[in-house]
Amino acid sequence: MKLEKYHGNPILLPHEGNEWESLVTCNPGVYYDRGTFYMLYRAAGHDTEHVIRLGLATSRDGFHFERAESQPVFSPQPDNFDSGCVEDPRIVKLGDDFYVTYAYRPFPPGQYWTFAHDVVNLPDCGADAPAALAKNLGNTGLAVTRDFRHFRRLGRLTSPVLDDRDVILFPEKIGGKYVMMHRPKQYVHKQYKVKYPSIWLKFSDDLLDWEDKPSHLLLTGTEGTWEEKVGGGSPPLRTDEGWLVIYHGVENGGLGHYRAGALLLDLDDPLKILAKSDGPILEPEFRYELDGYYPGCVFPTGNVLLDGTLYVYYGCADKYVGVATCDVKDFIRSFKKV
Repeated sequence: MKLEKYHGNPILLPHEGNEWESLVTCNPGVYYDRGTFYMLYRAAGHDTEHVIRLGLATSRDGFHFERAESQPVFSPQPDNFDSGCVEDPRIVKLGDDFYVTYAYRPFPPGQYWTFAHDVVNLPDCGADAPAALAKNLGNTGLAVTRDFRHFRRLGRLTSPVLDDRDVILFPEKIGGKYVMMHRPKQYVHKQYKVKYPSIWLKFSDDLLDWEDKPSHLLLTGTEGTWEEKVGGGSPPLRTDEGWLVIYHGVENGGLGHYRAGALLLDLDDPLKILAKSDGPILEPEFRYELDGYYPGCVFPTGNVLLDGTLYVYYGCADKYVGVATCDVKDFIRSFKKV
C-alpha cells in the first residue's frame, strides 16, 4: 500500500527573501503537540560552503505551514563539534522535553551535488587531526528544547571515527532502557555480515551513554532491489499492533533513487520484526521529487499519528518538503508478516 501524497505538495519551498534558506528547505522533523504541528526543517542558501541550519514552521492542519521565525532557530556553533552544518532533525518527546537528534559535520560540506558521490569539502588541518575533522565525517548530536526556539546542546551521540547518521530515538523506554536506531556507514562486509549500510539498534540507561553499547542488527538491504542500502526514516510510533517504523531504501548500492518502506516491530522487543510493507510505500514520481540537488529522492524524517491518520513528512530531491498520508489501520493491515 502506498501513501497518498498531498495534492498541494511541496508544502515548504526555499524562500528567496531569506538568504539562509533561499536554496534548500527539506528533510523535516515534525511533532504534533497541543493542537500545533511543529516542523524543524533543514535549510541552506546559495553560499558555496553550503552551511546548513534548521528553521521552524508551524501548522494547525498538518498541510499548510507558515514560517514561525525569519531567522534559523538552530545553527552550527563556531568552535564546537557541530560547527560546519546541522541537518536532518528527528524529534521525540520524553516527559515535558522534546529531544532532537540531528546530523552534523565539523566543516561545511560544500555544494555536494557538484562533487562525486559521497564527497564533501575537507578542512585544511595537520596530519594529527582526528578523523572526525580530517575526513569531515557526518555524525550525530542531541539537543533538547521545550519551545522549538531555544535549545540546549547535550553532546555527541555516536562514535567520532564513524559516519553514523539517521540516528533516531524511540519515544519511550523499552524494558527499562532507552533505544536508539542508527546507521553506521562503516558497519559492512564480513565482520558485520552485511554488504551495505544497515539499520542497527542500541540500548542504554542514559540518553548520552551509547558509545560502548553493542549494536544489534535490525534490518539490512536486499541485493538487486529498491532497498539495497537502508537507513532510519522517521521516529517510531506506538500503535496497538506494534512499533510503526518508516525507513528509507536506496537502489544500486546507495547510488540510485531513494524510496521509503515500513516495518512493524514488537512493542516489548523492538529487534523482532513482526511485519513489513510489501514494496515501497513512497517513491519519487513528481517533478518536485525528481528535480533537485539529489534527483529522485524521497527521504522521510518526520511523522505524526493523529486521530487514526498517519502523516509522513519527507524531503523531496534535497530541495523541498512534502507530506503523504494514510489510514494507519489500513496501512498496517497491508503489511506482510515476517
